[in-house]
Amino acid sequence: MTKIALAHTTILLTGASDGIGKGLAHYLLKMGAKVAVHYNSNKASAEALVAEYPETSMAFQADLSDTEAVCALFAAVADHFGTIDAVILNAGVFLKHSSEGSTEDWFTIWKKTLSINLDAVGLLTKLGLDHFRERGGGRFIYIGSRAVFRGETEEYLAYAASKGGLTSLARSVARSFGKQNIKSFIVSPGFTRTQMAEQFIATYGEERVLNEIALNELTRPEDLAPLVALMCSGGMDHATGATIDVNAGSHIR
Repeated sequence: MTKIALAHTTILLTGASDGIGKGLAHYLLKMGAKVAVHYNSNKASAEALVAEYPETSMAFQADLSDTEAVCALFAAVADHFGTIDAVILNAGVFLKHSSEGSTEDWFTIWKKTLSINLDAVGLLTKLGLDHFRERGGGRFIYIGSRAVFRGETEEYLAYAASKGGLTSLARSVARSFGKQNIKSFIVSPGFTRTQMAEQFIATYGEERVLNEIALNELTRPEDLAPLVALMCSGGMDHATGATIDVNAGSHIR
């Protein structure tokens, strides 16, 4: 395993109890980072992760659809660790809402998706900007999606829209705050082998997914981790504003 020095780096990672977030958290902690492990409902998974790294991690619960909870989360992390060097905005929902359903139900899912995938991201960005300006800089890593660039199926219009907004926000942060030593990056995964993916595979079969990609195996959360760690370390600062695709060649720009 390539060593990326993160011993003096404190990271707030949203959605760290499952999927991509959990894979990132494990790797960052192995590299010596201090990690605030955010979760919403999977307390057992978050606490199991913290139990492996009790000196350098702490679990924090917050429902990101709740504005007050988002503000309380950031304040609690800053209070516990003293400072935050990087914020990884990973938490999100992928909710199906076909346009063939009722408008009321469709819009309910739209609002819930954007509240978590974009509104909370925007609020954490503002809180992070305030914190970073006080301490002389910091880094944001936004976990986007290939859906931004190739589009999504009609059942996931809200998801695609939310990730499009996230990507534009991240680029704007990079352009607007670089002179204040604040950097911003986007990692854009495709289909990644997580619990959510396993449910899809169980329904439609793995061959359907493999036929979409250029490689012989699906992307795993661990495949994104070294890139994210490098961004947190400062090793990619001159790529601020960049979007890096990690999708096994399923969408090449």
